[in-house]
Parts: sequence; structure tokens; C-alpha cells
Amino acid sequence: MSMEFNLADLFESVADAAATEEALVSGHRRLTYDALDRRANRLAHHLAASGVRPGDPIGVQLTNSSEYLETMLACFKIRAVPVNINYRYVARELEYLYRNAGLVGLVFHSRFGPAVTASLGAMSERRALLEVADGTIPTGAADDYEEILASSLEHRGFPVRRPDDRYCVYTGGSTGMPKGVLWRHDDIFFAAMGGGDPLSLGDQITRPEELAGRILHPGMVALAIPPFMHAAGHWLAFSTFFGGGTVVTTADGGFDPTAVWQLVEAERVNTLVVVGDAMARPLLEVLAAAPGRYDLSSLIAVGSGGALLSPTTKAQLAELLPGRIVADRFGSSETGQVGGESPDTDPFGPPRLRLDDKTAVFDERMEPIRPGSGAIGHLARSGHVPLGYLGDPSASAGTFVESGGRRWALPGDLATVAVDGTITVLGRGSLCINTGGEKVFPDEVEAVVKDHVDVADAIVVGVADERFGERVVAIVQARPGRVIDSESLRLHCHERLTGFKVPKEFLVVDRIERSPSGKPDYPQARTLAEAGTNRTGN
Repeated sequence: MSMEFNLADLFESVADAAATEEALVSGHRRLTYDALDRRANRLAHHLAASGVRPGDPIGVQLTNSSEYLETMLACFKIRAVPVNINYRYVARELEYLYRNAGLVGLVFHSRFGPAVTASLGAMSERRALLEVADGTIPTGAADDYEEILASSLEHRGFPVRRPDDRYCVYTGGSTGMPKGVLWRHDDIFFAAMGGGDPLSLGDQITRPEELAGRILHPGMVALAIPPFMHAAGHWLAFSTFFGGGTVVTTADGGFDPTAVWQLVEAERVNTLVVVGDAMARPLLEVLAAAPGRYDLSSLIAVGSGGALLSPTTKAQLAELLPGRIVADRFGSSETGQVGGESPDTDPFGPPRLRLDDKTAVFDERMEPIRPGSGAIGHLARSGHVPLGYLGDPSASAGTFVESGGRRWALPGDLATVAVDGTITVLGRGSLCINTGGEKVFPDEVEAVVKDHVDVADAIVVGVADERFGERVVAIVQARPGRVIDSESLRLHCHERLTGFKVPKEFLVVDRIERSPSGKPDYPQARTLAEAGTNRTGN
């Protein structure tokens, strides 16, 4: 029987073809494809019985674990929409996301219980609340996840699904609050989940029935270090599943560089994906401190998603892991995986792509940049692109545009095009700060800093950082008669912002210069921050 390109249908076709092969290793839990499919079925039946309907958003506030992927699969099976929740968010941020997404259900680890219970009032409905035990004190405000699975049906028996069922991934927004990027299943499968090409050779399937015949025996083993709460984590996991491979997570979903290398050795990992230097450097430090300690002969490739590797980190990876593929994977929540670096360019230079029928660089008039002109334009992606931002038509209109009779996504990256058609990506044109793969938007942090009793004005910028790519720095102006205490200001920020958004440094100036319209001078502020003038604290 013919299927359409629906994520649940595609996964079930792999589960049937590779039933006894290992799909997931998470701590002490090892699941075959058949076992993973049955656990997802049990959860799906519970959600449906709880009143969750097609299109309903279900929050997933979990660390990397089998439960995270089971919840995503369960939602897909009943045509509901799993919504990734950044578990680093504090109550204010959670309330916004719960409300913005319109959550009617939530699955969370007990360790996040206090923040969850403080934010539940922002949910539009509470049809299904499930708590995953993790050794911390349970909230008692939700059903126990394993008890629910034990009492539910494990067969399938779900209604017919569609290729336009929804996949949603929340990402940072231009105002600092997150936006939900809404995709069709058919589009995200081809844009970011491999498209049925387990070896990433560009040979995607043309019919759903082909997928089961394409899977590898045995499949590739991928260690998922990027959090599943970010798109890069989702895409790695599902690309691995659709190739019949095994997804491995650390025992508690955290990042421990020593544990990572132990897992690479023990599970014979083929692919290791990190998030920029913030993860790569600690991993390299462990290897450099104990050369030859780990058997890494299974490792084929190390890639970075969500943040670029610096040239020095790439060089050290090549030195300590000779013969392996080391590359950045370039993409965004709004484009999917645009691709990796062009193979015939400098592997230690900035990321480079190739012009093709789906990848272009446009000027302000949405005309293609002439190759070799030296002009800087906006990177654009066509083909399989999102429907838009959830509930934000204005932002959607600015990011997803029509040109030449086709629809394009503009993720905000600036780029140039060489004579040979090679695209050099220069970075985000916006003021977004990328620190260790996490997006930080100045407006949100500035509002919090300026809310401090001693602060009259503030500008927040990102400056280069060897480990995290960029670090957040705040330039502050005191109120008349007040003195800035950096520790007091830091505590103030920690109470209102996720940790990675809190400035690492506070620089005090006599006066912050703004234009007549009130706009801050960000280039001047960044120069000041880089110089470290009048530094008050680190």
C-alpha cells in the first residue's frame, strides 16, 4: 500500500523492516526498533484517550532520553504536534512559550518540576500532564510516565495520517522571545531528516515505499550530544532512525566529555555531533590529556550543528582524530539543513556552500547577487521550506518571501558568491549573539538589565570568545547618584534570565550614546566591549 511522506508512517516502515535491530541506547535502556515503536504506541494511545487531537501542541520538557523521542513519535502517530521546550528557561520564559504555543499537554522530567508547576497556568488546557521520574522529588502534579505506558495498548491502530501534518520547532525570535517555526512533515523530512539517504550522498527517495529498502544493516551509530530541545538534536536523531541506525545519548542527557569518549568506545559510535567549540574544546582537552586511552576506531565523522567550529578547533580535531571527516553542518530552523562545506575549499576557513537550484544569495531587491562581484547579500533557501512562524504573520512575511515565482526562506545570514559559485557565509546580519550554540537577543537582556534599580541605560553585545564563539557583554550607565555593583546586577539577571543569556561582563560608562531616534550605536558598543574599557566584573 502506498504511503505519503509522513514522519510517523516513515518511522513505522523502518521499525517493521529493522524490528530486532537496536534503535536507541539511553543510559541503561536499550530499545530495538520494535520496542521503541511499541512504547511510542502506548503513549500515543494515552494522549488520544486524554483528548489530544490532530494539530494539538504537546510540550516536551525533557533532557536527551528515550522518553523525549518516544514523545515525539507518539505525537506524530496521532497527528499531534510535539513542541520543544528549552529546559533552561525560567518561569517567565516558560509562561510565554506555553501560552504562545497553546499547549494542551506536557511531558517533563521531575527535575524541572518547580519551574513547570509555576508556569502551568499559562497552558491553554491541561488534557495530558506526564512526569518522567529521574531520581529527584516528583511534583505529584502529573501522571507517572511509566505507569501510563504500562496501562496502555501497544498496538498501532491509528487513523490515516497526512504529509501536511505539522512539525514545529521553537527558536529564538527577533524580540528575544522564541518563535515556533511550523513545517509540513513532507518538507522537514527532505529538508532536515535525510530524505531517506542514509549515507548523505544526495540521493533522496522518490517514493515512501523506498525507505525500508534503503536502510543499512547494521545502521550507523550516532551519539546525540546536541540537546533534543534544539532542532539540530531532532534532525540528528530522526536522520539516524530513517537510515536504520542507532541513536545513543549520555546517561542523564547531560554533557560530560569523559563520558562521551567512553560511549564512543563502548557503543562503537560512527558519528559524533557537537555544538561548536563549547563542546568540541572540552572533548579535545580530554583526548589530549590521555592520548590513546580510548578506542575510537569506529569513529568516522565529527560534525558541528548549531554553531561553527573555529579554525583552531578544526585543526586540533584533525590532529587528534586523523583520517576522520571534520565539518560544520550549516542550517537553521527556518531552512533545514542547507548543507556542509564545499569539499574543495579550505576545511579550516569560514563555511562555504554552493549555488544550486535551492540555494541562492539575494540583494535587497530579491535579485541574485552576481558571482564574483564582491557584493554581500542575504542567503536564501527554496524547495522544502516552512509554512511560517506560528501565530506571527508579520515575522513570517519578512522571512518567507516570493521571488521568481518561488517561495524562499531568508534565515538572516549574510553571504558573498565567488566566481565559481561558491557561497561564503559571513554570519547573521541581525544582532543575534550565538554563545555555545544558544541564541541571545540583545533587546531581551537589555530590558532586564535596565530594570535594575541602579541602571539608567544598557546596551548588550556579543564579543568573540575562544570557547563559546561569542560571550554576552553588557555596557551599562548608572542612574544619577547610584553606583553599579556588578554582583548585584548579575544576581538580578540570573533571577530573570536563563543562565546563558546573563552577561559575562558588565562595563560601566558615563553615558551611552544613542542616535536622535533613540537607537543605540551597536558597532561602537561592541568596540568598547572588546577593548574591555571600564570593566567592572568578569
